[in-house]
Amino acid sequence: MKLEGLRVLDLSMWLPGPHLTLMMADHGADVIRIEPPGGDPTRNVGPYEADDAGGKRSVWFRNLHRGKKSLCLNLKSDVGREVFLKLVETADVVVEGFRPGVVDRLGIGYAAAKARNPRIVYCSISAFGQTGPLAKKASHDMGAQALTGLLALNDAGDGKPVVSGTPSADLGSALIALAGILMALHRRNTTGAGDYIDATMYDILLSFTAHLNGSVLTEGIAPTTRTGRSIGGAAFYAIYETKDGRYIALTGREPKFAESLLGYLGRPDLIDLCRLDDCIAQDPVKDFLRDVFRQRTLAEWKDALSSLDVSWSPVLDMAEAFREPHIEAREMLLADAEGRKHVGNPIKFRDEPAEIDFKSPALGADNEAVLTDIGYSPADAAAMNDHGVVG
Repeated sequence: MKLEGLRVLDLSMWLPGPHLTLMMADHGADVIRIEPPGGDPTRNVGPYEADDAGGKRSVWFRNLHRGKKSLCLNLKSDVGREVFLKLVETADVVVEGFRPGVVDRLGIGYAAAKARNPRIVYCSISAFGQTGPLAKKASHDMGAQALTGLLALNDAGDGKPVVSGTPSADLGSALIALAGILMALHRRNTTGAGDYIDATMYDILLSFTAHLNGSVLTEGIAPTTRTGRSIGGAAFYAIYETKDGRYIALTGREPKFAESLLGYLGRPDLIDLCRLDDCIAQDPVKDFLRDVFRQRTLAEWKDALSSLDVSWSPVLDMAEAFREPHIEAREMLLADAEGRKHVGNPIKFRDEPAEIDFKSPALGADNEAVLTDIGYSPADAAAMNDHGVVG
């Protein structure tokens, strides 16, 4: 497997860091989840399912922590800090998601880690980064979306923002952090030295605006969903309601798609408007399409559109999406021996596919194994348990 032989220490919680290290665990990395006393907070977020020991397990937790080990470690204790740094000596990567400054106060930041292992690749994931005026501002995904202008674009054309259904800041930061880690590991092969990665939700969202920020950079004018070609302004990149209250998304602005659909609907006179960059000028096309899509049900439109050269999709709810045949064909919906369903790994290799270990660890399940692996005796591990260093 691609990452076999790499050891990753995961200090992160909630979504970004755990998603990143899940991608690595599925592809062979030895990921040790360093959990605080009481465990990762997502262990206590429902819905729950029965676990193999007859208790209950959070689906959120197992979705992100399958195939990992769990070491429950009190990093506020001197012994716990030393255990972590001894682990660093054996590791390749550290991932943390605390507010900037916390790991340094605990004595487990990059400087301390590098002193014990100059080859360590240390990645911090945060909302706004380790430097700058917003560095210590508390935030999750939506805060980064709000402060990069993207949340303002998440509306229904009326200028009133709504909560996004996709945590693009969380998951974007996870993927850019993964890319940075792999770059640093590749470079380490040449230099022998690790590096520090400052991965942020804020930075990655700003980089996502390349197709939207033209008017901002040249004129200081913000795009809107009425004027942005790929965010609802263009007639053929928009969502339309059907007769039965369902929705059709037109998802391609190329003129050939307009020619196909408008020709079928008997309105070739509207095709030239779809060639314009001016989205407001396309309002007559949008008005026509709103009216015509309401005249048939979603099922009827599926039949009609399937024979046309048009980029479109039905708007599915998530339960419908997980019943689509394509999800199984892509091995993105898997089942374990007990029949529980799991989402697959999106990183596909022809020769070395991900090997999914469906088991997620009980809190502290690997305490003794991890401690003995770095030189502590079973008696040491027992003493640490008695003194609350591990739990």
